[in-house]
Amino acid sequence: MMHEYPFEIELLLVSPAHAYFGRPKDGPASQVPTSLPDRVELVADKGIRGDRFFGVRAHTEAAVTLLALEAWQAAAGDVDPAVSRRNIVVRGLELDPLRGREFEICAGGEWVRLRGGRPAHPCSWMDAMAGEGTRKALIGRGGLRAQPLSSGQLHLGPALIRTDVELDAARAADQVRRAQPL
Repeated sequence: MMHEYPFEIELLLVSPAHAYFGRPKDGPASQVPTSLPDRVELVADKGIRGDRFFGVRAHTEAAVTLLALEAWQAAAGDVDPAVSRRNIVVRGLELDPLRGREFEICAGGEWVRLRGGRPAHPCSWMDAMAGEGTRKALIGRGGLRAQPLSSGQLHLGPALIRTDVELDAARAADQVRRAQPL
């Protein structure tokens, strides 16, 4: 049985290069181009067009990263979630139950199918970029890596997820309501 749940796509991030490598005490790479577009193109088995993991064979099953804004805010407070370097930041969507499952997201008129993979564990850079203790606070809720199984676009704003997993719909709906301006 398939279930549909509403949620919000709050942020989309595309970067053709890594910003965090080496030791955090040395600081991030300088001049790393990063864009925060209002839509992204997912390509089946390749990732997000223009992103650093696009078409990299070693990352095919983890080419797209998702992060729940609620987890980020609990860990990092008001720090911009773009610092996390996750591709898709969502509000009102449980990510952990999607591990190992296929699901579809519609944001902008077309459905894109993905397979949830391994967790997107936080690295020591999170403490350097978002504040001491952020890495530890994100352990177990640092996000989800996913493989796009079909091609299409995702847009910022209202979205739907279709999955065979029962999510906590009441919790997710309440989080989406709280995200709406009064």
